[in-house]
Amino acid sequence: MANIEEISGVYGGVKTEGNETPTSNFTPVTSGTEENTNLPSKVGIWQKLKSILFYEIKVELTPYQQKVEDEINEFLYQEITWAKVKDFLFQEVTFGKKKVD
Repeated sequence: MANIEEISGVYGGVKTEGNETPTSNFTPVTSGTEENTNLPSKVGIWQKLKSILFYEIKVELTPYQQKVEDEINEFLYQEITWAKVKDFLFQEVTFGKKKVD
């Protein structure tokens, strides 16, 4: 049973009976160069999913493929202005041959 006493430095002021000291297997890492050996060794579903979703893919293109990709990017990221939209919407549309009267 725990006795509640005023003890400084202890959250809640709880003192357990006996001379037991709590032990912990956790050793915090203080710098990025040290390795922590107390990390969990079991691989969970989230770690497996992240490894699949965020797998780095390196793609090398041939010069022709690079040219096609550049043309597609140029088309997709072209500047759209009101003048271009107006010209497109109000262009003359003809069907078949134009009749001469």
